[in-house]
Amino acid sequence: MNQPVVNQVAEQPYYPDDEIDLRELFDTLWRGKWIILLFTIVFAAAGVFYALSKPNIYQASVLLAPAQDEGGAGGLRGQLGGLASLAGISLGGGGGANPTLIAKEVLQTRAFLTDFIHRHNLSVPLMAAEGWDEKNEKWIIDLEKYNPETNQWLNDKDGKSQKPTDWDMVKKFKEEYLSLSENKDSGMITLSVKNLAPPAAKDWAAKLVHDINEHMREQDVAEAEARIAYLENKLRETNIAGMQQVFYQLIESETRTVMLANAQSEYVFKTIDPAVVPQEKSEPKRALICVVATMLGGMLGVFTVFVIAFVRSGKEQNSDRAEI
Repeated sequence: MNQPVVNQVAEQPYYPDDEIDLRELFDTLWRGKWIILLFTIVFAAAGVFYALSKPNIYQASVLLAPAQDEGGAGGLRGQLGGLASLAGISLGGGGGANPTLIAKEVLQTRAFLTDFIHRHNLSVPLMAAEGWDEKNEKWIIDLEKYNPETNQWLNDKDGKSQKPTDWDMVKKFKEEYLSLSENKDSGMITLSVKNLAPPAAKDWAAKLVHDINEHMREQDVAEAEARIAYLENKLRETNIAGMQQVFYQLIESETRTVMLANAQSEYVFKTIDPAVVPQEKSEPKRALICVVATMLGGMLGVFTVFVIAFVRSGKEQNSDRAEI
């Protein structure tokens, strides 16, 4: 006798829907809404306070182009390098080096910036200024660091002088004030200076361009004059007419180098777009600071709610096990 076939359906494991998990998630967030709101408000208020406490920073920029080409002083020395070699001498001076590249690197060196800061008396506005009084057009000085009446740096609470060192001034100038960028396609260089005072931003940028041009000019003229003196000394030591002719040509080329250097008002960098007094601040971006602070507070509040919920669920599970 055939037994009836009973269709047995295996029980399928039950998995809760994602919808239930989302509902629990939202319930957890809703229960902790006051914590999230508190964190958001506190961080938003802190962000507003921080943004308002930061002084306005202004930026002035100068667009520069290389003022020297292959026919400049460096080119002349390169063309006559072979002639000097025939005479058994070396002019040196790095005739093949790119003067624009050298000037760009010199502009950021510690020696040049130290001399620049001291030459223009920038130590006080650089290290002791807290802001700029637009109405009276003068610096707002931190009176705990510097006394403008006696022109002296004050001591700190430990009795140590707060007069900045050259290292401190150059470091701050490079990190917070000066920036250089180069367009690789066109070769144009943008020199930017940030400052608390709009007139100072424009003034410092213009002085940097002027000083680097003068520095490179004086250096090349000094080197050329030293080579002229060397060649004239060699000229007096020889009686060979052919060698004398070579020395005369080399002296002529170096004299031309001095003349070209002194004739150019913009020796290495030519100003394409000069710096102007900025009318709008570049920093701080207060709206962005407030938005980021508010979002950070909200996320931290959500994280705190989840941590509290996780700790509570762990305690409930331990309590249930203890009862069993």
